[in-house]
Amino acid sequence: MAHLLVVDDDQGMREFLEIMLSREGYRVTVAANAERALNLLKKEPFDLVITDLKMPKTDGIEFIRKAKEIAPEIMTILITAYASADTAVRAMKEGVYDYIEKGFDVEELKATVQEALSKKGLVKEDVTFLKKAQDNHRFGTIIGKSKGMLKVYSLINKVADTNANVMILGESGTGKELVARAIHENSSRRDRPFVVINCGGIPDSLLESELFGYKKGAFTGAFVDKPGLFEVAQGGTIFLDEIAELPPILQVKLLRVVQEKTFRRIGGQEDIKVDVRIISATNQDLEKRVKEGSFREDLYFRLNVIPLFIPPLRERKEDIPLLAEFFIQKYSRELGKEPKSISTYALELLMNYHFPGNVRELENIIERSVILEQTNIILPENLILLKDEKGAKNLYEEIPIPEGGIDLNEELMRLERSLIEKALTKAQGSKTKAAELLRISIDSLRYRLEKLGIDKD
Repeated sequence: MAHLLVVDDDQGMREFLEIMLSREGYRVTVAANAERALNLLKKEPFDLVITDLKMPKTDGIEFIRKAKEIAPEIMTILITAYASADTAVRAMKEGVYDYIEKGFDVEELKATVQEALSKKGLVKEDVTFLKKAQDNHRFGTIIGKSKGMLKVYSLINKVADTNANVMILGESGTGKELVARAIHENSSRRDRPFVVINCGGIPDSLLESELFGYKKGAFTGAFVDKPGLFEVAQGGTIFLDEIAELPPILQVKLLRVVQEKTFRRIGGQEDIKVDVRIISATNQDLEKRVKEGSFREDLYFRLNVIPLFIPPLRERKEDIPLLAEFFIQKYSRELGKEPKSISTYALELLMNYHFPGNVRELENIIERSVILEQTNIILPENLILLKDEKGAKNLYEEIPIPEGGIDLNEELMRLERSLIEKALTKAQGSKTKAAELLRISIDSLRYRLEKLGIDKD
């Protein structure tokens, strides 16, 4: 006999559900509030929770989040008089099986309860998946075992094999492209293209032709037909990084692609049908952009069907040792050096660091330390960290000169490469802006990019 827990502050609704579900052969326990229900969950097992959304102190979705911390396998149904897209998204993120509007048909509720209980095995599979991800400390190419990253893994697992558009939110350097790729590779589109474009890294005048292509003769220099990235991604996934930088005129054209699944090449007269899943990402407050009028509200809601937030590295400190070890092994192999370990003091230094550049910064720190360290253990003096949010340690003071000396030209090239890449990242791929940050001419920057083999076209 399945054991159900009904949570509702309305006595009449509690009694109605208790009687109706008991007649269906279920064992039913009721609670007037979330606090009482959580205490019951700690004392005995339940197969399904049915809860109201609007309750005093703790609402239904917050209650479900806490309930799943106690009993991860429990199925949940939300009853609400305030159904909305926002409620649906919040409910899905917390793993709600279904939600029903008040005034529901009794037979509909009975069927939903029966379906939820029959799906119980699938929830056990999800718990097994998360346990495996936690034990392996990774999901695909994403590394981490923290609670924040397990939530990311869980949401990837739930939404990957759907066609819903996903918007990945998070600070620069948190690994948004890795998450987008994981969604694609765990979907039915995995054998089709995964196409990446940085909307802030291409001049506005070229971005339209990159996205949608052009017809021969559309403008000077258009000598042949050129397909855009949406055509290239046909049947697969397109990842629009830094979506907040998309200019208004292209926001309109992208909205048409999202709504009608069609677009036209520049200079073209024919509508091209496209089947592409769109994953976008931003490190900016896009809701604020919408309120300011610089980003279309209708496009925002179309792209932000499933929001997925990646926590910054400073909020998941337990992942730092795993990431550091991974990068040490990676760069030891790439540089042909003996595998190194990291000293306790060096690791402690990393654990206490604020990482404004997140995982990307940690990777750069470890790469430099593997290059510079002459022993088989990485020491604190070879970790070049920012002193605080505003200033940095003197790079030259941090580079030791071992007994055997160093290759000055090689070290200077590494420093030059690092500074140029940082400038390009800060300028979101714009060479003109990067040159201004470095106080050199654009021609000088192009020369250095070619010399160092940095492909930023």
